[in-house]
Amino acid sequence: MPPVLTELASLLPWVYAVALVPAALVAAGRTGALWRPARLAGYAGFALALAALLQATLDSLENDRLGLAMATLVSLLALVIIEFSHRYLDGEPGQRRYVLALLGTLASVALVVTSGDLYLLVGAWIVSSLCLHQLLTFYRDRPMAQVVAHKKFLASRLADLCLLLATVLLVRAAGGSEIALILEQVAARQDSGGALGWDLQLAAMLLALAVILKSAQLPVHGWLIQVMEAPTPVSALLHAGLVNLGGFLLLRFAPLLSAAPAAQTLLVVVGGLTAVLAALVMMTRISIKVRLAWSTCAQMGFMLLECGLGLYELALVHLLAHSLYKAHAFLASGETVLQARHQALQARRPAPRLRSLLLALGLAGLGITLLHQLWLYWLPTHPLPLEALAIVAVGLAPWCLHRGGLAHGLTMLILLLGLYLLWHLGAAWILGADATSGAHSLYLTLLALGLFAALYLVQACIVARPEGVLARRLYPAAFAGFFLDEHFTRLTFRLWPPRRPGLPVNGERS
Repeated sequence: MPPVLTELASLLPWVYAVALVPAALVAAGRTGALWRPARLAGYAGFALALAALLQATLDSLENDRLGLAMATLVSLLALVIIEFSHRYLDGEPGQRRYVLALLGTLASVALVVTSGDLYLLVGAWIVSSLCLHQLLTFYRDRPMAQVVAHKKFLASRLADLCLLLATVLLVRAAGGSEIALILEQVAARQDSGGALGWDLQLAAMLLALAVILKSAQLPVHGWLIQVMEAPTPVSALLHAGLVNLGGFLLLRFAPLLSAAPAAQTLLVVVGGLTAVLAALVMMTRISIKVRLAWSTCAQMGFMLLECGLGLYELALVHLLAHSLYKAHAFLASGETVLQARHQALQARRPAPRLRSLLLALGLAGLGITLLHQLWLYWLPTHPLPLEALAIVAVGLAPWCLHRGGLAHGLTMLILLLGLYLLWHLGAAWILGADATSGAHSLYLTLLALGLFAALYLVQACIVARPEGVLARRLYPAAFAGFFLDEHFTRLTFRLWPPRRPGLPVNGERS
């Protein structure tokens, strides 16, 4: 029996959609009454998601655990962002337009994560992008906000086109638009011993391309970096919610991706290169929100790389953790300035030496070996991809070593890796066995590990020797974003020039 979503969770999109009606009918100037339906929807949606989780726990049916987990995440983010927006926009004109666009975005995102029909999912995907466009252009008198939103609009429409074409191919191959039916058809073709046909292979490629465009991967990443003139809660919603929809879509169609090597290769190559380049560019940025934007670009690249390698459990943990962290980071970005000033008054710690950073790499290898042996001893029936453990260990090892000596750092690393293993088991339970049964390609694994190791070594050299030859030669190109966004910007302006307030278009004079 295919997984089904509980009835309570399927009502979540309606909670935000129904709140649109009273918000639209509130008389002008009554800002308190304007926000009341949105705030009520925020609390009601979160309570509904928690009730759906309780119902799924007590229910004997095989529920759609991925949809329930994402619905809970969306409702929590919605509650926090609505409450923050209510205080943030106090006294601002145009709050009615903001509330309506925010509720429309939340309703469509909730429908994406709870829908079992592919046509409905695609429709909600498109509507969420259109509603977000209204939030990004909230300050209509700012030319840069209009220009960047225009670039994002074009990239999103390309993603929509790819997703629509993939939908047509999937529905044609399965004979229906139900997602469960499509995945059953994929599983049936694999069980019969035959490879996927050209239609499903092409659909997987288009699906991966749609996610790449939606997730602001290089070279169409510029709009995500430059859309900083929108209100801060909009940035939190974008980076913690809308961008992560691409990762959710890959997890939803994990069985299809596992049987499509070309799509996996595309995700690993584009995601890996984006993660490496964006992480290097982030090291050159001073602005807090711009650093966070480049961080999102890099994190989404890592997430796509994980999906391309078939590490879906790690990708789900990454998605949930990144959403919560990035929402908090943007909403608390004002306090970050104060924290930086306090740290500047304290004594600066000496920069770590290259030898210490290489020691951290060895520490990670030792932690991986110990944890993997313990895993094989205690849970031999549950597979644990070494690639996932390696990525987490290498990321945590420098921080652990910085907190103490070798023995203390190794102890902390093992404890944190043990905590991740618990999350790994939880993610595997959420995704189910079908989503994690894909084989891992050796050459893709080596490529990903090579990119990850190269990034670590380059960053280690720069941190250890900030005035060295490598840092001085790499800094100009990294500070310019490796000049990748300029080409996409010129192409978009040539195909469809944006109309900027107060500026001439196509050589005309105002």
